[in-house]
Amino acid sequence: MDGKIIIFSAPSGSGKTTILKTLIQSDELQLAFSISATSRQQRENEEEGKDYYFFSPERFKQGIANEDFLEWEEVYENQFYGTLKSEIDRLHTLKKNVVFDVDVLGGLNLKRFFGKKALAVFIMPPSMEVLEERLRGRGTETEETLEKRLKKAAYELSFSKKFDYILINDELKESIPTAHQLIFNFLNQHKY
Repeated sequence: MDGKIIIFSAPSGSGKTTILKTLIQSDELQLAFSISATSRQQRENEEEGKDYYFFSPERFKQGIANEDFLEWEEVYENQFYGTLKSEIDRLHTLKKNVVFDVDVLGGLNLKRFFGKKALAVFIMPPSMEVLEERLRGRGTETEETLEKRLKKAAYELSFSKKFDYILINDELKESIPTAHQLIFNFLNQHKY
């Protein structure tokens, strides 16, 4: 891969995907999106091969056994997320800077793998109350899944200090320009 690596991780509902969709459109940053594989159910507005590669849990487990993944995590029971080695090969041909939208442990694994070539950004909600409001606002969560996501978010927040930068996403109109500047600065650092 010729470009640099930008890793975005956050608890579900922090606004990570919204921020990334805006940043990807910036010609100045020259970003290519790494599409993760998942075994969770496809949401109504998601496209196979654009938002995720959707696998059955069995197919995902077979990919793990075949060592098809650079990194993977079982985020919830039988809900796997991971980065396919074949996706890294696809991105290599694009000659752009690569953006990963991954769960927290996956983000830390990618940072370890890519080292100084990567910038790891943790998107943090302003509070757990705001996070809960955002998740409820999606209208896609049952009370049971909402409770699981909030418990997981509290766990994920404990890893925030292991990232290169913590971006508190209170207002998108402030978070997006901050994230853009952060990435721009990282991409334009002098190589030593």
